[in-house]
Amino acid sequence: MSFGTIAEDYDRLRPGPPPAAVDWLLPARRAVVVDLAAGTGLMTRALARVAGRVIAIEPDARMRSVLRARSPDVGVLAGRGEAIPLPEACADAVIVSTAWHWMDPGLAVPEIGRVLRDGGRFGVIWTSRDRATPWLRIDEWFPAAEAAPSSQAGPAGAACARGAGRDGEHREVRLPDASMFANIETEVFRFTRSMTVDELIGMLATSSRVITATEEARAAGLARATAAIAERFPGAHEIEVPMSSRCWRADRLARADCS
Repeated sequence: MSFGTIAEDYDRLRPGPPPAAVDWLLPARRAVVVDLAAGTGLMTRALARVAGRVIAIEPDARMRSVLRARSPDVGVLAGRGEAIPLPEACADAVIVSTAWHWMDPGLAVPEIGRVLRDGGRFGVIWTSRDRATPWLRIDEWFPAAEAAPSSQAGPAGAACARGAGRDGEHREVRLPDASMFANIETEVFRFTRSMTVDELIGMLATSSRVITATEEARAAGLARATAAIAERFPGAHEIEVPMSSRCWRADRLARADCS
């Protein structure tokens, strides 16, 4: 729930997914697509360009407020991956963008399977700076930053795996029960994004480890990042920043085949 404190910056500075990744994630039938843990709607807007109807689900009211303002024609609901406020077999696809690591797979996977129609698509994507690029490894600038005390509790019953959301975490999807899904595939889409130095530093500041750090740790880390980027790109105003979208997809088996 920390991202709601910077919802406007999150929407302005975080990268959206490239069209090729969105198309790869979605099935041919895309009349109803659910953007689960939609945040401020970066993926929602991309889906709305290629899907018949998009339903965005997000637990944080502050993020939903930005989402509604940016996507007034999209249906927006309060909810989370472990309790999706939709009827059974209503969606052609459920997409989770840069949020799967915050969910409890043991609860979220059955819920996603419940909401999907037979043959529907479950897709997961992480779009961010390319973590394979050495000079973009944020843990060098924010090493084990001390977390500030939090006054914002998560929704009742929310759960995430130990270490979930930490910047260095390996991004992957593990199905606690794979009997609902088949045709599992992965793909990586790499691209670049033109950003000013200030925008790049601002984007780094939208990481959960930076948001939740103490003011002293945050300021020190951002100063280190600013100095490192200035050293690497002396005098630069705008930089081509390497980005990547790491994607995972699977198709829901027919209910008769899951028994």
